Amino acid sequence: MSNQDTYSFHPKTPIMTYLLLFFTGLFSLFSCNGDNPSFTADFSFTYIDSNHIQFTNESEGEYYSLVWDFGNGVTDTSTTKNKTYTIYYPVATTYPVNLQVMNYTGDKQSVSKNVTIEADDFIISFTANLNSLNSNEVLLENTSTGAFDSIQWHFREKIIHNQAQYTAYFPSAGSYVIQLFVFKSGQSFESSKTINITQDDPDYVSHLELVWEDEFNQAQLNTNDWSYDVGMSGWGNQELQNYTSGDNLALVDGKLIITAVKLDENTQVGSYTSSRIKTYGKCEFLYGRIEFRAKLPSGRGVWPALWLLGSNFYSAGWPACGEIDVMEYVGYQPNTVFHTIHCPSGYGGSGSGGNLSLPTCEEEFHTYGIVWTDKKIDFYIDSPSNIVYTYKPATLNAETWPFDKPAFIIMNLAVGGTWGGSQGIDNAIFPQTLQVDYIKVYQEQ
Repeated sequence: MSNQDTYSFHPKTPIMTYLLLFFTGLFSLFSCNGDNPSFTADFSFTYIDSNHIQFTNESEGEYYSLVWDFGNGVTDTSTTKNKTYTIYYPVATTYPVNLQVMNYTGDKQSVSKNVTIEADDFIISFTANLNSLNSNEVLLENTSTGAFDSIQWHFREKIIHNQAQYTAYFPSAGSYVIQLFVFKSGQSFESSKTINITQDDPDYVSHLELVWEDEFNQAQLNTNDWSYDVGMSGWGNQELQNYTSGDNLALVDGKLIITAVKLDENTQVGSYTSSRIKTYGKCEFLYGRIEFRAKLPSGRGVWPALWLLGSNFYSAGWPACGEIDVMEYVGYQPNTVFHTIHCPSGYGGSGSGGNLSLPTCEEEFHTYGIVWTDKKIDFYIDSPSNIVYTYKPATLNAETWPFDKPAFIIMNLAVGGTWGGSQGIDNAIFPQTLQVDYIKVYQEQ
């Protein structure tokens, strides 16, 4: 009997006693692993001055990683056990600081302590008042007190550096958030206000300055700004042309000329060649006035386009990236130009847009343009005052307004396709040309 377990059965011991001993031992086993871990979390802190505190890890035992939350938005994850942190707290209050440590098997221990800051180092604040002389301007003034390193104003995708006073311009009616960021000791602190602009600025175009243009006066296409799309992919529209890398494009007398050429009578993929160029990755634009001056080809089967595509096309895809067709033309519907918006809320045949009768579009050069703000896009022909369509959704979100990101320019002359070729192709019309006199981009400065 001397070799038997302590819990061996004895005929004179009640069964309930054995069960009690068994569960007591089992509970003790789990209690040792859960309530008495092989490591503990702890830290100490020291005031360097009134607003800077140094934290030191004091955890003990076998653990792998440390996750700090310093209670003021600053966090850090590290595997360095002896790393110390000096954290800046500019505002007087009590901050809960937490340290969590974890071992190799995923067990975690944590500790929280409060640190109290007795005095403000600086107070972030600013004023934002409408200009009484111009309802589309807001007068900003940094009224923050105390010592800090630098400031930034953020509004309408603009960032303005270190201007204690600044006049912010808002061309369109609507609500806007203005943020002031104050930087101190490598940290940033933010305050924001919402302002309301009651009307569109009727003189918006006068605020714009020329920032980029191509008048095609050089001998060859400027490849610092442009690249070729090539191939016979159908381009999502069942088009029939093969886009070449320059054989169908020329610069003549200050004009860019894209020529669509017929190779055979088969009216199938590869029966035609043409050209398509883009500024992707080279020249991309957000907001402003963008215009093309062009003369259009004629005849059933041609489909020229002057347009913009969201620069995140290759990551977000279409139509999530947004597409702005400044001008499209299908030769089977002569003398009618189209302008269309494509985005998740409406694309393809359901895109938002309009058309205009323009009897001289094949014989004369006309200007096709947009005025693009952060609230709407106006399409115009020949003059910004001649608006032919406005896209202005009531609600701006990813479905209706992917147009808060840069876009690149595309020009092409397609043959056939789901729209351009829907009435067939007249092979007797070729060759046909899309001629572009210039492209100009104006933006706020």
